[in-house]
Amino acid sequence: MTRKEKLERYQELLNVTSSGRPPHPAMVVALPLPKGVNVSFEFFPPANEKAETSLWSCIDRLTTLAPSFVSVTYGAGGTTRERTHETVVKIAKETDLNSAAHLTCVGSSRDEIAAIARRYWQAGIRHIVALRGDAPEGAENYTANPDGYAYASDLVAGLKNIADFEISVAAYPESHPESSSPEADLDNLKRKIDAGANRAITQYFFDPEVYLRFLERARASGIHVPIVPGILPVTNIAQVKKFSKLSGTTVPDWLSELFEGLDDDQETRKLIAASVAAEQCRVLHASGVNDFHFYTLNRADLTYAICHILGVRDQQK
Repeated sequence: MTRKEKLERYQELLNVTSSGRPPHPAMVVALPLPKGVNVSFEFFPPANEKAETSLWSCIDRLTTLAPSFVSVTYGAGGTTRERTHETVVKIAKETDLNSAAHLTCVGSSRDEIAAIARRYWQAGIRHIVALRGDAPEGAENYTANPDGYAYASDLVAGLKNIADFEISVAAYPESHPESSSPEADLDNLKRKIDAGANRAITQYFFDPEVYLRFLERARASGIHVPIVPGILPVTNIAQVKKFSKLSGTTVPDWLSELFEGLDDDQETRKLIAASVAAEQCRVLHASGVNDFHFYTLNRADLTYAICHILGVRDQQK
């Protein structure tokens, strides 16, 4: 089915209510998406007791949405290794969630990574998000451990030799900032998939067309695993702009303009963030996307609201 056909089909679905009558045009955007939408969530490990309380409050709230999986990040240079492990294992033991651990090449030898992977497997963790990782704080450039894995594709192959992990890897719709070209970046993604990765999760983006064009290029290059769009609800536009410069992500002018004059108005920023992210997901869904990965920043309110708008509802009510 072409993108045009998918859009036409989506419009057909929106134009019929449960009563069989077309809805008022102003209400079309309020209709939940058709069934079949899957969501997953990313958390980061807590740095202190207060942060841990906040994290578990977030997990408890979002668990009710029955996500396909949740993941826990890994600090630059492996700085949160133990906290990541403890958080992932606790999620697996104390909830019904499918938990995934981030694991990077940085700062670890192959033997150390093998030991970490075996600990996860023994704890019942079957899903790993395999990443090259960023350079440790203070280092100008990424340098591979001479006894470790140089790239994420090597890490994927190594993990597959240890156990039959489900493996997710990163994808970059606007290319990794260190990549020499979009083509080279796509070749790198293909190497990760060919090494055994089961899916890719994208860096966040704001223009749906950026993702859709990337998806078309990936499919044309022979990549056929799911490529799940990463969705970042924005409440602090200044922070997002700062991070986006480092990650190579474009922040559209229209997004900046939406937050003008709201530096001291957190509640309005949250309302705008939920609206923008939900609309982003609607446009993607109209083009055939059913899976969405949310970068929660350990805050449940925005992600919960966006999922509710999309028709992903509390399963405990």
